Amino acid sequence: MSVKQYILDGIKKGTMHMALLDPDKQTPEEAAEIALRCKEAGTDAIMIGGSTGITTENVDATAVAIKKATGLPTIYFPAGPHALSTKCDALYFMSMINSTELKYVIGAQIYASPIIKKIGIEPISMGYIIIEPGMKVGEVGKAKLIKRDDIEGAVAAALGTQYLGMDIVYLEAGSGADVPIDPKMISAVKSEIDIPLIIGGGINTPEKAKAAREAGADIIVTGTFVEKCHDENILRDVIAAAKGN
Repeated sequence: MSVKQYILDGIKKGTMHMALLDPDKQTPEEAAEIALRCKEAGTDAIMIGGSTGITTENVDATAVAIKKATGLPTIYFPAGPHALSTKCDALYFMSMINSTELKYVIGAQIYASPIIKKIGIEPISMGYIIIEPGMKVGEVGKAKLIKRDDIEGAVAAALGTQYLGMDIVYLEAGSGADVPIDPKMISAVKSEIDIPLIIGGGINTPEKAKAAREAGADIIVTGTFVEKCHDENILRDVIAAAKGN
């Protein structure tokens, strides 16, 4: 089964949870330990990536360690075409829809596509939309941030993603954001699109996870939270709230 089909099948059953691990922030062994804790808490897949410090070597090593420890699907969340992985099960072939730099919208994708075909990794097309505060990813990607209260702007960007034929829309507040995306924005976007909706950034409590799920998120991503959380009960509570368990 393809990873895309795994996702489509999963969201038919309810909201999925994915953990995002940055290979520049911990060793492959440490990432595998975190991923295993997440699996035991109920996460559905592991995303691997970060905004800086990403190399083919640290992504590959992290993917191998995580798959050995968990058996969960691994999805590369690429920082750019300079570091493509042959060890992940799939990658998000993503366009930062609201970047002011053409290379993040389509340039890097043109460069990377022949390499992706050659190495045989499954691409899952995704429109990546950065919502304020945006954090490091908004800065690195030179995003023209969509304001937290600009619901019309978020809906328009998400619809544009769908009409371009992409598989998934991802609304991102940024890793470590002090506030997550407003549930009103999530609800408005979800009501207007027909493709899966991922929500990430600033989700670090059961209450925030529940709010995103109830607003319509198909997939909830937590990164900084799972990397820093050492309390198994809190980890389980957040993932359970994300999935509605």
